[in-house]
Amino acid sequence: MGLDQLGHNFALGRVEDLVRWARRNSCWPASFGLACCAIEMMATGAAHYDLARYGMEIFRGSPRQADLMIVAGRVSQKMAPVLRQVYDQMVEPKWVISMGVCASSGGMFNNYALVQGVDQIVPVDIYVPGCPPGPETLMHGILTLHEQIRTGEILQRREGNRGGAGIHVSQSDGVPVPAPAVRATSA
Repeated sequence: MGLDQLGHNFALGRVEDLVRWARRNSCWPASFGLACCAIEMMATGAAHYDLARYGMEIFRGSPRQADLMIVAGRVSQKMAPVLRQVYDQMVEPKWVISMGVCASSGGMFNNYALVQGVDQIVPVDIYVPGCPPGPETLMHGILTLHEQIRTGEILQRREGNRGGAGIHVSQSDGVPVPAPAVRATSA
């Protein structure tokens, strides 16, 4: 019986807040760096940006010790089953950040060898834009995830979105983001 199945009262409200606080401040990422975005992800964990202040001390080598997967870079068809296996071995609750345009939509590589969006393999909670996104943008995505965990909204969004929250964050590393293309519809 989970916390969401119990009625909300004074004692459980406080316990629920404590559980959310603990989950938010102890996200341990399992890195899944596949291309150039992985360099920016590593820079985010280095001393200059210091993810340790958010409770993310090190990137975990074992999926059984991680509850956050950061998919950084393009995912090939051969790597897709491995990605899914690592995701399935992670502990619940687990979250996924899709870092960069290649992980989110295949990027400029529209061919048979690459998965056109990691959301076809695992449910994605946060989409971080950029090619490659800078450490500031990844940190913005992580802080957005932390806020969604703190408020509990992320679990509500998952129910209606194939398991992932599907939150898009804006790019915050000083690089201008092009306006989305408007598609013409035929009448």
